[in-house]
Amino acid sequence: MDGEQESFLKIKSQRDFFSGLMFLVVGIVFASGATQYSMGSSAQPGPGYFPLILSVLMMVLGGMVLFKALTIETENGDPIGAIAWRPLLVVVAAITFFGAALPRLGLFITVPLLILIVSCAGDEFRWKGVVASGVVLTAFAWVVFIWGLKLIIPLWPAFMA
Repeated sequence: MDGEQESFLKIKSQRDFFSGLMFLVVGIVFASGATQYSMGSSAQPGPGYFPLILSVLMMVLGGMVLFKALTIETENGDPIGAIAWRPLLVVVAAITFFGAALPRLGLFITVPLLILIVSCAGDEFRWKGVVASGVVLTAFAWVVFIWGLKLIIPLWPAFMA
């Protein structure tokens, strides 16, 4: 019996285990932060409603990945490779930039700049793809957040308003 229990709790995929753990921890941290805001209702969601829903989804995803890491055998334990520092730092910097720039530069300038910065994280940079992504994601953000959810987000830089 002890051998069965021991093999069940053995990490069978390091990569999935630590990915699932990361999703779980980030979900818990953001869920606890979201509870500091008003939830509202489904018809009139408050500022904490969507972050809480996304946090719970992230925790569920993390739990599923953790379960997979502990139950499904992988070749050589699927070890973790080297950390890709450049993409990690570029994405974190881009998110920080977005948070700082949105109130000052507005949605129509900040989102394309965000796409440009994040595109530098990868090895394959193509202007055509960056411009297309910038246009599509800016339009999508406008439709969802401004038109659909009626959020008050500046569209243009503060000096133009």
